[in-house]
Amino acid sequence: MDRLPLEGITVVSLEQAVAAPFATRQLADLGARVVKVERPGSGDFARGYDESVHGQSSYFVWLNRSKESVTLDVKSDGGREVLERLLGEADVFVQNLAPGAARRLGLGAAELAERHPSLIVCDISGYGTTGPWADRKAYDLLIQCETGVVSLTGSPEAPAKAGISIADIAAGMYAYSGILAALYERRASGVARPVEVTLFEALAEWMGSPAYYTAYSGTQPARTGAQHATIAPYGPYDASDGGTVLLAIQNEREWAAFCAVFLDDPALATDPRFHRNSARVARREELNAVVRARFAELTVAEAVSLLDRAKVAHAKLNSVAEFWEHPVLAGRDRWRDVATPGGTVRALLPPATPAGLTPRMGPVPAVGEHTEPVLRALGLDTAALAALRADGVL
Repeated sequence: MDRLPLEGITVVSLEQAVAAPFATRQLADLGARVVKVERPGSGDFARGYDESVHGQSSYFVWLNRSKESVTLDVKSDGGREVLERLLGEADVFVQNLAPGAARRLGLGAAELAERHPSLIVCDISGYGTTGPWADRKAYDLLIQCETGVVSLTGSPEAPAKAGISIADIAAGMYAYSGILAALYERRASGVARPVEVTLFEALAEWMGSPAYYTAYSGTQPARTGAQHATIAPYGPYDASDGGTVLLAIQNEREWAAFCAVFLDDPALATDPRFHRNSARVARREELNAVVRARFAELTVAEAVSLLDRAKVAHAKLNSVAEFWEHPVLAGRDRWRDVATPGGTVRALLPPATPAGLTPRMGPVPAVGEHTEPVLRALGLDTAALAALRADGVL
């Protein structure tokens, strides 16, 4: 196998839950060695979220392949000494502990820079290490609420959260890209710059379009269920055979083709009620009545055939089980087998991989599986390991 881009890079992570593990798993996918430091006994608390994957947590299996698990009580003197030795050999340190915990352990970015000047430190938190909310706990749903996402999602009658952990995922993606940028900068200048990512600011970035719309129009986009709040027609429609098709009109050329081919009413394209997108949004219910009436005459197959002819983008409203068996994933050979302590699972290849390279798709570790080999590589002998175990450090 060809050398992966991050081979030779060592990452030490005091991580839990989703955001930091997502960032470090992507570094591992590209070849970095990731040493995941976990609590002795229970490990990362995300291991206990559920037991759905061969008795293991779905979150943990998704986020922790290709890592080495080391158990360490970092609140103890012995644990901090071992962690310090690990950091002395690392290129990157990632942490998403509770607010202020890293600082209390002497693991703040400024302190670490003094002891390990070539170490890139990435702090992931809810609201930042400074500012008025630095000490406030934050979880994904809370961030979705604070950024206004929940006020945009759901039906007119009731708001709803996104069905996946978008704040955590956003923060993990920015941590990953920030670390890559910092590694590039260190190589170019020799300077190891710290990276700070907050869940709030990561999701705030994703709120750009509705934020601009609200600030400059004076009106917040309405909650419209699975329909687009500011584009019409754009949403799900039920066909005569019980299936659901989502269509998306993006411009006036598509609208004209949709009217002519799908609705069989070319004149509707220039009807003053619907002649441009803002007019269609303003008369959404009137427009939807026309579109729904046409869908009621067609099966899913017939509707899809007409949408294809009109070159209008569309999709089937899939369940998660249908996504799991999606023909595009199979047709593009995106699945690989990954070992876990409970058995083999299917895992998707990472979305972005340099051409000609095969990403690492290593096993998901058991709690503390690599503690002894990692610590022996640091120079700790059998007696030292036994003493640490006796003290409850490992």
